[in-house]
Amino acid sequence: MSDEQEQPQDTPARKSELQHIRKELEVFNRHKFIKLQNSMPKMLWFQFLRGAAFGLGSVIGATLVVSLIISLLAQVEFIPIIGEWANEIIAEITPRDPYPDKEK
Repeated sequence: MSDEQEQPQDTPARKSELQHIRKELEVFNRHKFIKLQNSMPKMLWFQFLRGAAFGLGSVIGATLVVSLIISLLAQVEFIPIIGEWANEIIAEITPRDPYPDKEK
């Protein structure tokens, strides 16, 4: 049974391999992402910025998609319910003249 669980010998190849692994770990630990994960304030700031960018992108994307859908629906006036609904939405969205009685 002792033959099956022999301890590996410290050969020069194994030592060289371990040194290579240590060097790679040092490079990995110096990486910017790892330094960021090791600092709680930096990680919180990064996550805050990430969330703000995601929220802003979501709002801008949703605005573009909704405006595109509404403009496409405005073109569909031959369907009574959708056409009237789209025209009401367009009437609400378009800017109105705050002073209609004044001449320009």
